[in-house]
Amino acid sequence: MKIRRYEMRHCADWNAFNKDSKNGIFMFDRNYMDYHADRFIDHSLMFYEDSKLIALLPLNIKDCVLYSHQGLTFGGFITNSIMKQYKMLECFKALLEYMREIKAQKMIYKAIPYIYHKYPAQEDIYALSLFGAKPCRTDCSSSINLAHLLSMSKGRKAQISRAKREGVVIESSTNFPAFITLLNEVLQTKHNTQAVHSAKELELLYNRFKENITLYIAKQNNEILAATLLFIYPNLVHTQYLAVNEKGREVGALDLLIKTLIDKYATTKQYFDFGISTENNGLFLNEGLIAQKEGFGARTIAHSFYELSALATITTNAMTTMGGGGESYLYFRYFFVTTFFYTFTLYCLVFLRLNIAKTKGGFYD
Repeated sequence: MKIRRYEMRHCADWNAFNKDSKNGIFMFDRNYMDYHADRFIDHSLMFYEDSKLIALLPLNIKDCVLYSHQGLTFGGFITNSIMKQYKMLECFKALLEYMREIKAQKMIYKAIPYIYHKYPAQEDIYALSLFGAKPCRTDCSSSINLAHLLSMSKGRKAQISRAKREGVVIESSTNFPAFITLLNEVLQTKHNTQAVHSAKELELLYNRFKENITLYIAKQNNEILAATLLFIYPNLVHTQYLAVNEKGREVGALDLLIKTLIDKYATTKQYFDFGISTENNGLFLNEGLIAQKEGFGARTIAHSFYELSALATITTNAMTTMGGGGESYLYFRYFFVTTFFYTFTLYCLVFLRLNIAKTKGGFYD
C-alpha cells in the first residue's frame, strides 16, 4: 500500500473519489476544505493499492500531532463500496508507519457520525479499537429521524402557534451580511464570541455549493427575527447555524422556522440534524440548548473522538493471521474447510454403506 500527501494537482482525483464514496460529503470537497487553507497546515493523505485510489483521509498537522480535521466538524477515512474490513486494517497499519516516518506523535481522529453515511462505513471504528486507540472526547449532537417523528413538546407547539398569529413569515434568502450581523449579535451577547465564518466566506461557499447550502429566515414586517444556515447532505439536513434575537424568541420565530423546515424535508431526507449541544471539549452539556432541540423530537447522536499513538500496534492476531493478503487467506480457508467437510462426509457415507451391507450378509450389487 502506498500513501501520498495531498497536493493541489490531486484535486480532481480527490473530489471525484469523495463524490462517489459511501461516506463522503461536500464538506470534504477540496473547494470547501481549501477556502480556509491559511488557517491550518493541511496534511491530507491519499491511500493507493496497485496505483488505484482506495481511501482519503482529511488531515491537518499541528505541533507534531495529526488531526482529522480541525477545520471541519468531523473527519475520518473516506472510502467507497469496495472497502472491506481487512483492507481498512491495512490502511491503519500503513498510516501508523507513515506517522512514524514523519515523526508525528499521535493522531486525533474525529469519526464521521453514521447518520452521514450513504452506506455502512464503520470499518474505521473497528480498526481504531484493534489498534488500541483511546476515546478522548464525545460531543452530544441531536437529530430527528424524519421517518419516525416524535411528538413535539407543548412548549414548542405553543410557540409555533404564536408565531403564526404574530404574522411571522418563513422564506429562503441570500442576504448573508444580514444573517451574520444577527448571528454575531446573538453570539456576542450569549457567549462573547463571533461566528467562525464571515459573510464573504459564506457567500463564497454558497456560490460554490448552491445545492448544499441554503439560508432560511423568519421575518415580521420585513425585520429578520431568526435564521438558520442549512448544510444539505444526501440523506440529511444539518443546521450549521441557528440564530434568534430577543423579539424573535418572544414571538416563537425560530420555532416556526424549524417546524417549517422539518415539514419541508420530511419526505426527501432521513434525518434533521441540529448539531452539538456540548462545550468545553464535550465536558459541559448546555441543558437549555439540548432541551430546545429535544422539544422538537430530536434525540442524541454521539460525535466520537479518538487518540491514536504513532507507536500503536494491533492488539490481536488479525493482521498476522491474514498475512497482509486477507482476502486470499479467506478464500484458502474457505476452500480448505469446505474440502475437509465434503471429504469427511463422503467417508462417513461409504463407511455406513459398508456396515449396512455387512449386516445384511453381503454387498450391494
